[in-house]
Amino acid sequence: MANVETTITGGIAHVKLNRPDKLNGLTLPMLGELVAAAHHVRTNKAVRAVVISGEGRSFCAGLDFGSVNKAPAKIIPAFIPRPWRGTNTFQEACWAWRRVPVPVIAAVHGHCYGGGLQIALGADYRYTTSDSEWSVLEGKWGLIPDMSGVQSLKELVGIDVAKKLTMTAEMFSGERAVELGLASEVSGDPLASAMELAHDLTTKSPDQLAAAKRLFNRSWNTSARTTFRRERAEQALLLIAQNTAKARKVAMAKAGARAEARAAVKYSPRVLP
Repeated sequence: MANVETTITGGIAHVKLNRPDKLNGLTLPMLGELVAAAHHVRTNKAVRAVVISGEGRSFCAGLDFGSVNKAPAKIIPAFIPRPWRGTNTFQEACWAWRRVPVPVIAAVHGHCYGGGLQIALGADYRYTTSDSEWSVLEGKWGLIPDMSGVQSLKELVGIDVAKKLTMTAEMFSGERAVELGLASEVSGDPLASAMELAHDLTTKSPDQLAAAKRLFNRSWNTSARTTFRRERAEQALLLIAQNTAKARKVAMAKAGARAEARAAVKYSPRVLP
């Protein structure tokens, strides 16, 4: 049975870590399955949004060292980067979600440690329970986050916070993760919240969603001049896209319906008691 399950319904790809007896601890095969899942939804034109969650009591407790250490010969090839991507298997399992052209939402509960935290940071938006436990746990084992975590951390928090979290491996709650900027929003039911947002996103133009994600990802740390150039390029393509015309037509129809409703209330005959 696969430890990463992907189902696609109504334009939403639900990618579920499914190793609940081990708190969804990551094995080498699981990393490969995550990479394959990301590449699958990336090329599926029917997918409009992605939700990543964990089965059981945890989102993901990080790398399962016990399992990984049983196959040391497989670690070396997994550690070697692919030249065409610039990432190795460990990094691509998290960073591949940045390459997916649709919004990716993580639903975090329970443990979110080490590699699990880095998977969550690879998403575009993160819901978390207030009492979930987060940690850049690699420091506990004398290591650093090497599954794209350094890049994600430097995009989301200040360098002092990134250093402290990495050096101390401190545990902090989901509520604290939101305060720090690592998580986006606290939710009593992160999966339900993630699905609600995903459903809303499926009603938007896929071209606009892809352009927005691409523009922010590529321009967040570039100069204003570079960002302006990329804005113009993306907008020029959107202005002539069929999906933009469809989105405009739907928006105008909704605006017209709201105007008619307001007019009906304003001018409806007054009913006397």
